[in-house]
Amino acid sequence: MRSGRCFPGPFEPKLVNGFAVAGICLIRLKEVRPRGIPAALGIGSENAAHRIAVTWPENGARRDGVFVPRRDTSSRVNALIGGRLFPGVHHHAQFDVREQDGAYHVAFDSDDRSAHVLVEARASDRLPASSVFRSISEISAFFESGSVGYSPAGDADRYDGLELRTLAWHVQPMEVSRVESSFFSDSRVFPPGSVEFDSALLMRGIEHEWHARGSICRQCPPTV
Repeated sequence: MRSGRCFPGPFEPKLVNGFAVAGICLIRLKEVRPRGIPAALGIGSENAAHRIAVTWPENGARRDGVFVPRRDTSSRVNALIGGRLFPGVHHHAQFDVREQDGAYHVAFDSDDRSAHVLVEARASDRLPASSVFRSISEISAFFESGSVGYSPAGDADRYDGLELRTLAWHVQPMEVSRVESSFFSDSRVFPPGSVEFDSALLMRGIEHEWHARGSICRQCPPTV
C-alpha cells in the first residue's frame, strides 16, 4: 500500500512481517445510547468501516491505531449526524445480513454506489496457513491495539478520532468462502497484485463503549 493513496499524513502504515494491513470491520450495534440511558431506549444498526493499520506521532511518541477512509451504516440517523454530533462522516447503505448454523452472509451497497462488500464465511478454529500472522494470539493482540481510529471529518484537512473501549476481548478465526470489496479491487488505488486477502475474525457479544478523541489535522499537532 502506498501512503497518500490510501491515507494522508501524519499517518504511516503499521507493518506485520513486512506487510501493511487493511480490512473491513463489519459491526452490528445493539442498544446504543449515551451513558445513563436505559438499554431499552437504545438503537441498533449495521455498520462497516474500511480500516488501515497505522502509526502516527503523538506527544513525542508513536501511537498505534487505524485510519478509516470510509464508514457506511444502515442507520439514516447515523448518516445524518455523523461528522456533526459524533465523530466521522457516515454514508448510508443497504445491508443484507444473514446468520445460520455458524455460517454468515454479510453484504452491503451504499446509496451513492461507491461501496460494495460481500462476505460469506463460517466460524473456524484456525487461521489460514498463508496468513502473515503466526498465531491467533498474535492477530488478536494486533487488532486489540488498534482501538483508536481516525476518519475524515466535515472539512478536508481534519480527521475525527474515535476510541473503542471493550470490557472483554475475544476473537475467533473464520473460514471465508467468498469475499468482494469494491474498495480493495479498485486498481486506481491498489495496483494489480498489491492486495491479497489474509484472514477474517469473528467477535460476538462484546460489551463496549465508544469515546470521542481529539481531532488530527494535516498542519496542526493532535489534541487529546
